[in-house]
Parts: sequence; C-alpha cells; structure tokens
Amino acid sequence: MTLEQPLTIAIDGPAASGKSTIGLLLAERIGYIFLDTGSMYRTATLAALRSGVPIHDENAVVTLSEQIHIDIGSATGYDDERMYTVWLDGDDVTWDIRLPAVEQNVSQVSSYWGVREQMVRLQREMGQRGRIVMVGRDIGTVVLPDAPLKLYITASAEERARRRWLEKQERGDDRSTYDAILADIKRRDAIDSGREHSPLRPADDAIIIDTTEKSPEQLLQQILSLAAFQTVSAE
Repeated sequence: MTLEQPLTIAIDGPAASGKSTIGLLLAERIGYIFLDTGSMYRTATLAALRSGVPIHDENAVVTLSEQIHIDIGSATGYDDERMYTVWLDGDDVTWDIRLPAVEQNVSQVSSYWGVREQMVRLQREMGQRGRIVMVGRDIGTVVLPDAPLKLYITASAEERARRRWLEKQERGDDRSTYDAILADIKRRDAIDSGREHSPLRPADDAIIIDTTEKSPEQLLQQILSLAAFQTVSAE
C-alpha cells in the first residue's frame, strides 16, 4: 500500500500497546507534531481527583472538564524521559497523570460523553493544523475519520502488562506487581471496548499492526514503507 505523504496520521490502540512510542518516533522522523490524546483524558482525571469530584458523578466530572485548561507541548527543556509536557491550569503535571490513582480511573472518566465531546473538540482543532501524528483510542473512528493514514497498534495483554511493569520498575515504582498490572489492563480493555460512546476499535480502513515481537525501529520502518514520507534529517 502506497500513499501520498499524509498531513494527518491517526494511531489508535489499547493501553501499553506501544502506540505512543511509535507515534513519537514517527513524528520525530518525519518532522510532524506529536499529540497523545490519552494524556488529555488523564489530565481531566487528575483534575477530578485533585478537586475531590467523585469519579462516578458524571455530571460533576463533565462540568469540571469544561472549566479546566489543558495544554500539551514539547518535552524540550525538561527531563529526558518525557515524550511531551502536559500542563493543567498552568501546572506541569506530566508525571502526575501517570500516578496509579489516575491509571485506575481514566477509563471511567473517558467513557463520559461530555468529557469526550470537550476533548474531541480540542483534538480536532489541533488536527486541522495538519502535519500531526495523533495517538489515542478513537482518533481514526471519531476524531480524525478522514485522516489519510490510520493505524491500529496492538499487542497481547500479557506483553502490554510486561511493558508497563518494566516501565514502572525503571521509574523506581515497585508497588505494582505484574499480575496486578495485567488485571488492570484487561479491566481497562473491557471498559474501553464496551463503552457506549466511541468504543475502542480499529477504523474500517485502519492498518492493524501487532507489536508483540517487534522492536520500535522495525515498526517504524514498516510504517514508513506505507507512505511516501519525506523524512527529516537530524541537524
């Protein structure tokens, strides 16, 4: 399959499938903006937790999501481990949105139609600027249905749990066991795939890529071969 170089690239997939890593590598290689939309839902979840808004109070969570200001920018000038920088009302929350409490509640928050409506509006505004790699769970199906290149990145639940466990270990977080992470991933998969609004699924015209036994560089080369990309050389 060969395409003209797309101005927008939609990447979807379940938690810890590698979609953010691949999306960032691709954006850097072709000189596009990288946007992980999952960070926006995490930020809304963090805002609810910080404000004491009950996660299961849909109306309250939706109202809060309409009041907060979320901004996402480059990782440049910060620690070397981050892929991007996230601000909540001007506060750098890049690592706070990875806290266990956020992990446990983000699928619930992102299932609320009002929250999704607010975030999708912002995401579409960003997508209209072009030259963007947008990563999430409903980008190809809802946010950017006309994107010329849509990818669905997946991997086995066991492999995804192993990756998330290693990620936590590298950050010095030894509170979570592999079994607990695997159970949480399966729980989130069930919520994301079964929610009424914008359920997690590949777009009809998405290219499905399994990352279970492939390195990021192998996956990047596979994606680059799908379109006539003009890559950006390193300065």
